[in-house]
Amino acid sequence: MNKDAKIYVAGHKGLVGSAIVRLLKKEGYDNLLLRTSSELDLRDNQQVSNFFAEEQPEYVFMAAAKVGGIQANNTYRAEFLYDNLMIQNNVVHHSYLQGVKKLLFLGSTCIYPKQAQQPIKEDYLLTDVLEYTNEPYAIAKIAGIKLCESYNLQYGTNYISAMPTNLYGANDNFDLEKAHVLPALMRKIHLGRLLENDDWEGVRKDFNRLPIGDVDGNSNKDEILKTLKSFGVSKRDGKVWVEIWGSGKPMREFLWVEDMAEACLFLMKAYEAPQKESASEVRNTHVNIGTGNDVSIADLAQLIKIEIGFEGEFYFNTDKPDGTFRKVTDVSKIGQMGWTAKISLQEGIERMYNWYLSEA
Repeated sequence: MNKDAKIYVAGHKGLVGSAIVRLLKKEGYDNLLLRTSSELDLRDNQQVSNFFAEEQPEYVFMAAAKVGGIQANNTYRAEFLYDNLMIQNNVVHHSYLQGVKKLLFLGSTCIYPKQAQQPIKEDYLLTDVLEYTNEPYAIAKIAGIKLCESYNLQYGTNYISAMPTNLYGANDNFDLEKAHVLPALMRKIHLGRLLENDDWEGVRKDFNRLPIGDVDGNSNKDEILKTLKSFGVSKRDGKVWVEIWGSGKPMREFLWVEDMAEACLFLMKAYEAPQKESASEVRNTHVNIGTGNDVSIADLAQLIKIEIGFEGEFYFNTDKPDGTFRKVTDVSKIGQMGWTAKISLQEGIERMYNWYLSEA
């Protein structure tokens, strides 16, 4: 990519998109096309058509998506399927119509079967059933991979797909109703520490920054305590307890989002979409992005607890779903290309908590 190339980053306000924008600017790519969802609704075919026709981007980073944790995925199943299908269909199709040189589609490792062999290779896609709680989102992302592959095969486009593991970092979503496990745990444990220190100024500051429902920092103590309890943060028997969904035994892999951004730029420069040769089949052209290392949810909570200085207790609510027991990626494909993650989980948690404190 030339430094003055027109680059559209879809979803530039999100966790991944904002990291990609920061990296592109740092690397000297200044001709960026950025639109918020209020400025450009990617679910609206006509709006997307007008945007691509007017702006004529040369490269597209497809980081826009409707995302969330287990609760959000399982609650808003129709929205997660419909919105993501519409977003990616519109962007990919109009990229083709307007002659975009290269597109990077971002998915998730939730595309793989619930009982996939570990570590998960790209070839395990569509070999068994999906995890039920995030099935609609996974199906949408699988459709996105196949859409890119199909446009490449039929039209000779250069659309590549990257499947990152669980991401975390600056600009993460700390909404306890929708957050993924790491930011949700971090905020709950942070609030637990404030509660055990009787730091109501800190609690109110946190609630003012991120209200939970109708409860903010101006609400009375009883309302705040009731809300905290509903999300698993409570004080009893002289201790503060933080609830963790499930048994704590499932294993998860986490990738610092700035590592992810570097991998995206690396792939955009180094990886070309495989094309069909004679009668051969072209499948599973997507690329896993991760660390290749995982940690149990219980151990993750302990790492966050140590970083925050929380002295309370954890309660594992086994009435809540565990999700897939283990999900760690085989990253040999991108490793053979020359890319590896740099930031350890411990360092990433420290960076993320410092960011959260600076923003709170």
